[in-house]
Amino acid sequence: MMDVGSIRGFASLTWRGRKRQGMPGMTATSGGRDRVSGWRSRPAAALLLLSAAGAWIAVVAVGHGMGAMPGTMGLGAFVGVWTLMMAAMMLPGVAPFASFYTRTFTEHRQRRLLAFASGYLLVWAAIGLPAFCLAWIADRLVADHATAATALAALVFLSCGVYQLTPFKNRCLALCRSPLGFTLKYSAYHGRGRDLRAGALHGVFCAGCCWALMLLLLAFGLMNVLAMLTVAAVVFIEKTWRRGAGFARALGVVSIVLAVLVVAHPAIAPGLHSPNSTMTKGTM
Repeated sequence: MMDVGSIRGFASLTWRGRKRQGMPGMTATSGGRDRVSGWRSRPAAALLLLSAAGAWIAVVAVGHGMGAMPGTMGLGAFVGVWTLMMAAMMLPGVAPFASFYTRTFTEHRQRRLLAFASGYLLVWAAIGLPAFCLAWIADRLVADHATAATALAALVFLSCGVYQLTPFKNRCLALCRSPLGFTLKYSAYHGRGRDLRAGALHGVFCAGCCWALMLLLLAFGLMNVLAMLTVAAVVFIEKTWRRGAGFARALGVVSIVLAVLVVAHPAIAPGLHSPNSTMTKGTM
């Protein structure tokens, strides 16, 4: 691993370049020409994007085979499918960070990247436990109670909207968007589990940033591929666009508006208004 002094020098140079360009992963060459030194040109990003593509293919295949299944499957199967969904949705958004982080590696890059990604996904797999509980409760609460379904949909949209406007959301998003400080912190880690630990810690902040967006899948249907693609795109934009913080707040306002509209138009939340909807094919 590079020494801390080298990392600080590299990070400082990269940060100045990114700041001048106003774009993640952009630096300036000595000749004044721009070059892409960020995630798009890095093998780490390519590997994560390929993994995400494979996960999307698997999600679609699993979703098509789940039409006859009950609203919530067993806990183990649910967590497995949930983790697959998170790999598909979240790995593209973490690719820029992983690319920056892996520039500190001097050897065993693929193995260490795998450890980092594994730690990251372990956090999202753990979140599958409360997600299972919510899906289980939702199925039983709304099965025969349209009013309860509408109330739950309004609560989901309102919770997401309010959280998007909180300082904590903004703080977590800032940490996800700026890898400099995290890379310096991770560079002090030692031992064989350092990359797994780094991935898990980054996953915690990422979960703090995105959990409310995942909550929306309860309203739209957990296996609704269109909803998954939309949420994945929102996550990616929040993390990579230079105006991502403002975009996140605007999305919060939209979600609050949906909380009001769903009372009059329950079909806005199809995941809570169809039989066995939270884990079936739904509106794919």
